[in-house]
Amino acid sequence: MATSTGPGSDASDTRPALITLSASYGAGGSEVGPALAERLGVPFVDRAIPAGVADRLGITEQEAHRRDEEVERGLDRILANMVPMAELYGVGGVDPALLRRTAHHECAAEVIREIAAAGSGVVLGRAGAVVLADDPHALHVRLDGPVGRRIVQAMRVEGIDRETAERRRRKVDRARETYVRRYYDRDPSDPALYHLVLDSTRLPLDACVELVVTALTALQRADDLSVT
Repeated sequence: MATSTGPGSDASDTRPALITLSASYGAGGSEVGPALAERLGVPFVDRAIPAGVADRLGITEQEAHRRDEEVERGLDRILANMVPMAELYGVGGVDPALLRRTAHHECAAEVIREIAAAGSGVVLGRAGAVVLADDPHALHVRLDGPVGRRIVQAMRVEGIDRETAERRRRKVDRARETYVRRYYDRDPSDPALYHLVLDSTRLPLDACVELVVTALTALQRADDLSVT
């Protein structure tokens, strides 16, 4: 997706920019995220989170990615079964809330907070809007759209057939929702989590980038007014 910079660039191009981006499958998060980071001249944070997790857990990045993919599968099912058992039998005096959390998940949240502390970056997924909900400088954005249109867009962007896109949509949407609900008890589609919600199946993806930049500029100006 093409992006542009130049004489007409606004203040957000040179000021610290922190954005969390949540996207349902087929909504274009993997296209809008990198393009937005390039537009603003800030890091795009996606695969960097498993790298940070790997450092903290003392494992390889490949292993971190494997664990990342398994969080909503075997391990998550085990934890889900352990919670009611602990609640019913008081197993080991374990707080059921703690059983819903893993070292992998906690490390991912810690990496996101470190990115926020650095002041700039576009963070895709991993419940960034929830993790940084109290950060006054973060702009939280959600990309979504009707299922049918998301499937069509995924077919176009990924070069896949409808059956494959529908299968991936069911798997990915379920995994992302499970992650946010399991570890944060929130619904990732809840508009209250975001400053800006865009139907990126109707709006061109490059237009979504520009709308986010405009929203970021407005947020930064509001911050300036609040301290004067």
